[in-house]
Amino acid sequence: MARLTLDHVTKRYGDVVAVDDLSLDITDGEFITLVGPSGCGKSTTIEIVAGLTDATEGSVHIGDRNVTTLPPKDRGVAMVFQNIALFPHMSVFKNVSFGLRLRDYETAEIERRVDRAMEIVQLGGMGDRKPEELSGGQRQRVAIARAIVRNPDVFLMDEPLANLDATLRTHMRTELQRLHKQLDTTVMYVTHDQAEAMTMSDRIAVINDGTIQQFAPPLTCYNEPRNLFVAGFIGSPGMNLFDGTATADGFNSAAVSVSFDHSSDIPHKITLGVRPEDAYLAGSNRAERLSAPSTAINAVVDVIEPMGDEMLVYLLCSDEAAADAESVQLLVSVPPETDVEVDESVQVVFDRSRVHLFETASGAAITHGLDTEITPDTDRP
Repeated sequence: MARLTLDHVTKRYGDVVAVDDLSLDITDGEFITLVGPSGCGKSTTIEIVAGLTDATEGSVHIGDRNVTTLPPKDRGVAMVFQNIALFPHMSVFKNVSFGLRLRDYETAEIERRVDRAMEIVQLGGMGDRKPEELSGGQRQRVAIARAIVRNPDVFLMDEPLANLDATLRTHMRTELQRLHKQLDTTVMYVTHDQAEAMTMSDRIAVINDGTIQQFAPPLTCYNEPRNLFVAGFIGSPGMNLFDGTATADGFNSAAVSVSFDHSSDIPHKITLGVRPEDAYLAGSNRAERLSAPSTAINAVVDVIEPMGDEMLVYLLCSDEAAADAESVQLLVSVPPETDVEVDESVQVVFDRSRVHLFETASGAAITHGLDTEITPDTDRP
């Protein structure tokens, strides 16, 4: 185990900045995930840590060592890739032990390490099999066992579950959490799947355009997004966002109005955000239990998506806006037994304690919740 620190790391490819002045301090034994859209710089970041890509600027420290210029083999890291890359002609045992044999470990030590790793990933007794005889999940476990035998200071995992089907991916998520608990090793994990990031991580680093938008525990990123990017990216389905203005009474836009008290120096152009699970059909049991609901908003049901444990209802906030549905679309999550039909007129209320406000121009968060008077935070990014 070891602490992992990235200090003002930048990676340029000509005029393209893939990673832009990125700093992270990951504690010993912590599981952190880099998450963001394709091309945001998360894989480049983990490759810099691994030594597969050289940083243009900045440094990487593992424990008390500056490993910035060290080759991958001397960094004390082990990496699991999206492409499992097993040798098809080798047995599972030979695949797992390959790195140890290259380093001329004693046979007894190789066998001890491989046996331990195979037991940890629940592949005991399968050492003589070839990769083609294994399922997709078992092959991924072989790749993980190959990393475990290195006894690394840091595990690096670059979208290791991306090529698995949905059911197996969910199962392997659980297995990786058990593995981390058992090994108690520092892990840097890369994914674009926010479900993986939210469920497995101690903290997540949300990245966009090579910069960290927020580095915090998963529920903090979900409940208190630092800016509009995090608010829109974290959460499935995503947060409803409405651009509007601050008025004497609160927030006003063509689609939505919500009243609240605020100071006079709140920005004029603001964006209101509310998650689908924090918006309710007026008159429902959930809406009636709200202590501080917003004023009811008129809407028309556009699309209904039954999901099993919930039902997603896409609304248009007025009949006149139907031709411009995207600008006034409101998504609400309701219980699966809710009696609602397409083209039905409904009213929606928000849980004011769960409404978010952002500066439209900078995207920075102003507040999370409208229970008290809103005053801009002068220290916010």
